[in-house]
Amino acid sequence: MNFVEEIAARRLPAEIPLVIASRADCGGVARAQQAGLSCNVISRKAFSGVTEFSASIFEVCRAAQVDLVLLAGFLSLIEVPPDFEFRVMNIHPALIPSFCGKGFYGHKVHEAVLAAGVKVSGCTVHFADNHYDHGPIIVQSCVEVHDDDTCDMLAARVFAAERGAYLKAINLYAQGRLQTDGRRVRQIQTT
Repeated sequence: MNFVEEIAARRLPAEIPLVIASRADCGGVARAQQAGLSCNVISRKAFSGVTEFSASIFEVCRAAQVDLVLLAGFLSLIEVPPDFEFRVMNIHPALIPSFCGKGFYGHKVHEAVLAAGVKVSGCTVHFADNHYDHGPIIVQSCVEVHDDDTCDMLAARVFAAERGAYLKAINLYAQGRLQTDGRRVRQIQTT
């Protein structure tokens, strides 16, 4: 999803104060630079562990006064500090709790879906916690798995669903319409 385009089209009431990447060679860095966004590369390999790596990331987020952190293609595990609980969203290209966890990303997810012979797949937007693909689910969107699907075909349909699902979740957050109760996230109505 291109957040810059969604903001420009007024479908996303947000601003992007910074982009953080864990690798300088990822596509997000180039896209951020092309859009004129501030981009920090914080390499996981520069730290002795997840705790130090995560502390460095959230220190930068605090300095930029970030309200919500969006993980989009960020594959490194992070520890979410208490002051960012329910303020970090992730999107996963499958219907959690299936086909998720360490090692399940990108085409690996779609390969597993096709190998399992399931009839539906989709995407999940969830609040990130300190485990891969584990936090409370905000929005899920289903897509049909066709008998003749390849990974690329399925990935394209899931990606289309991701755009709408992530946009919906962010907007619900911005409108103050998400209520978390343990592992459940409810969409509250406004009057």
